[in-house]
Amino acid sequence: MKEDLIEILFQYREAFDSDNEPLGVIKGHEADIMLNLERAYPPILRRPAYPASPSATGAFQKNINELMKLGVFGKVGNNEEVEFTTPVIITWSNDKSRMVGFFRALNTYTIPDRYPIPTIHDTLTQLSKAIIITSMDSLKDFHQNVLTPHARKLLRIIAHCGIYEYLRMHFGIEFHPLIIKE
Repeated sequence: MKEDLIEILFQYREAFDSDNEPLGVIKGHEADIMLNLERAYPPILRRPAYPASPSATGAFQKNINELMKLGVFGKVGNNEEVEFTTPVIITWSNDKSRMVGFFRALNTYTIPDRYPIPTIHDTLTQLSKAIIITSMDSLKDFHQNVLTPHARKLLRIIAHCGIYEYLRMHFGIEFHPLIIKE
C-alpha cells in the first residue's frame, strides 16, 4: 500500500509545491467569474484606494511583493483600462499583516457556479468501502486555482501603491468553496 501511495503522489506531483511552482496549481482548469449582465453596475465597483498609515504602507508593499513572487498577483499597466477595483486594508494579528479586500459589491453581481457541495452523508457513503482514508491539507488552496483573463479583470485591488490583479483565485469570492469542491 505504501508503494501505491508513493506512485499516486508521483503521478500527481504537479499538484504539490516545487521550486518552479511554490503553491501548487490545479492543472487544466481555470476559474472564471460570471456576472449578472441584467443589472447595471454601480460606481461602487470602481472604488479609490483607502488611505494608509506609514506602518500599513510598508505592510502593503511586503504583502504585494510576496504575492507577486508566488505568482498570485500581477501589476496592472498604467495605460490599461480598469473597470473594477476593490480597495484593500491591512489587518494585523500577532504582529503579522494580511491584506484584505472587500469583494462584497462584486459578489452581489456574480453568478455562482451550481456545482453541488456534497453533504456529510454523501461523503461518508462514498468512503464506507474504503480500505485507506487519508487527507491532505492544501496551503492556500484558493491560490491554486488559476483565473481566466476575464476573471483577472474583475479581481483587481487598489492600494496607495497602484492597481494589481489576482492571477489566481482569492478567498473573498463568495462561490470559491464550490470551485474547490468541483
